[in-house]
Amino acid sequence: MTGVEKLRVRATRTRQGNGVEIYSFFLRGADVARIADINRVGRSNEELEGFQRPEIKNHVRSIVEFLDSGPVLFPNAIILAFSSDVVFRAVRGRGVEGCSDISDGGVITIPVRSQGKRAAWIVDGQQRSLALAQAKNDTLVVPVVGFLSADLATHREQFILVNKARPLSARLIDELLPKVGGLLPQDLEERRLPSLLTDELAKDPNSPFYKMLKRKSDPVNAGLITDSALRAAIGQNLKSSMGALSQYRGGGEVDTDAMYRTLFAYWSAVRDAFPDAWGKKSTQSRLTHSAGIRAMGVLMDQIMVRADSTADAEAEVRTSLERLAPHCRWTSGEWDELGLKWNQVQSSPQDIQRLAEHLCRIDRKLARVKP
Repeated sequence: MTGVEKLRVRATRTRQGNGVEIYSFFLRGADVARIADINRVGRSNEELEGFQRPEIKNHVRSIVEFLDSGPVLFPNAIILAFSSDVVFRAVRGRGVEGCSDISDGGVITIPVRSQGKRAAWIVDGQQRSLALAQAKNDTLVVPVVGFLSADLATHREQFILVNKARPLSARLIDELLPKVGGLLPQDLEERRLPSLLTDELAKDPNSPFYKMLKRKSDPVNAGLITDSALRAAIGQNLKSSMGALSQYRGGGEVDTDAMYRTLFAYWSAVRDAFPDAWGKKSTQSRLTHSAGIRAMGVLMDQIMVRADSTADAEAEVRTSLERLAPHCRWTSGEWDELGLKWNQVQSSPQDIQRLAEHLCRIDRKLARVKP
């Protein structure tokens, strides 16, 4: 770090998890932006990068106005992740009688570098740090908590855990989950597998969902199908004991490859059975609408249970969907028995359930007819 400007402040150190070092100290608010980068979420060659949301300018502006309003109290800690370039030196001395020894004091040294090359990343508090950098009061002191880790998966994990109870987009959390490797609360753990399978379907160039999904990490939102609809459909396939994917999870073992093959085969057959409805926007086709994806996900359970008992499961799936196709009203007309025009079906639980039950009834009836 020779020749590099360094910021040195007093700090305390402790450890959590498997010996991960955690530091607590105070910085002038303006210095946070000098030592830490913001790793924004995005995609490059279909691979997920970063984790932070875009800047919310109105939010930042309101914080700046608050900071410049006078002598304010601003005790909210900024959470940082540090690379190994950050060094902590303990200061030896006599302990204080009767004082807990759960942490030790010392000096932390952080290099100050140009953007993109900094030794720290903001895990929580990016809007606050941006506001602190813009505020007129550049002497305001703020608390900082940092942990030593250059592992992006750990940063994402902590980002999700910190923001889980805040208004963080559920879609962004779900998109980040496949890239998180640590232990998660049970509710997030249950969402990880559907998110992983959705991510694989989105990345595979041969998948029917390739370049079809609207994702939070895609700034232009070029896709046609909302990723949360597919995740919800897959989650349902996993929950039910008769679900198309539940047979591949049991006894602590999860066969994600078999799950992926099943999803790939079914949704490829859906695409091929409804070629005029698959490639259109949800305003032009209810198949690519959240209601259509969710309802077809329910139908998947019924068709796959039947197909798995045949000699050629994939052929049975395609046959089932092809004979169903003439009875569907994805882009025009009115759904028989539902009394709804094609574009009146909404993504409400009631409409999804009615459409799913209607599709399943037709499929059962057609399956009983001898060829």
